[in-house]
Amino acid sequence: MRSLSFVVALICGISQAFAQTCTSPVPAGDLLTAGTLSMAINPTLPPQQFVDENGELQGLNVDLMREVAKRLCLKMEFVRMDFPPMFPALAAARFDGIDTGMFWTEERSKIAYTVPYAQQAISVVLMKDSALKVPTADDLAGLSAGVEVNAYQERWLRGLDKELTAQGKKGIDIHAFTTATDVIAALNAGQIQVAILIDQTARAMVKRGFARIDADGLGGAPTTLVFRNKAVAQAAADTLNALRADGYYDALFDKYGLTRFPKDQPFAIRGPGPQ
Repeated sequence: MRSLSFVVALICGISQAFAQTCTSPVPAGDLLTAGTLSMAINPTLPPQQFVDENGELQGLNVDLMREVAKRLCLKMEFVRMDFPPMFPALAAARFDGIDTGMFWTEERSKIAYTVPYAQQAISVVLMKDSALKVPTADDLAGLSAGVEVNAYQERWLRGLDKELTAQGKKGIDIHAFTTATDVIAALNAGQIQVAILIDQTARAMVKRGFARIDADGLGGAPTTLVFRNKAVAQAAADTLNALRADGYYDALFDKYGLTRFPKDQPFAIRGPGPQ
């Protein structure tokens, strides 16, 4: 009977041989740590990214980036943090990119390398037993609304507030919170009348049985991955195209019920990048 040390040595030898056959197309100098892809993530947006009962990261964005890293022959490392400091931390080279379901904007495409990969929109969420009816965005006039700070949703909501007041209607009483989880908690506690959430997170709240959606599909825009380095961004875009070609991308989006990026648009860096 072979010894345990022999078996361990055999397994290690196989692992090393496998590693040697997998060479990353990403130059080591383009990553903060050679052989590792590090991405910031805010795990408070189910089903895109969240922490399960065991404290483990789960969700579409988690699975997607793990597969991208795997195909690039890189180790995947997630850096958990709130959304507001992500761009300053990226500029300070604390990680290689951001993977948190971020809406694409022209402004963001000028301060980092952005690769849109999905479609997303905004929902108006109320407690299930609320007597309020908010079938359109204009019906938010005069209501207290919670939203994640510094997110596309906040920008959209503040723009709507200006439009409503310019029309002579009541403004929106806007309350900004650090995370979407905080927004939901405030709604549940009666601190706000409505929550402004991305559609996928809103649907996840409805599935939990305590909330309802009165209006959705508002302010639609692509969501994007964000990278510090252009070569890393291009490698991620190329990998996403490969994932779509072999069916992995579609199967993953079917699993989580999220909206795919338009099929007639290849994954690519959008915008000029840092100026």
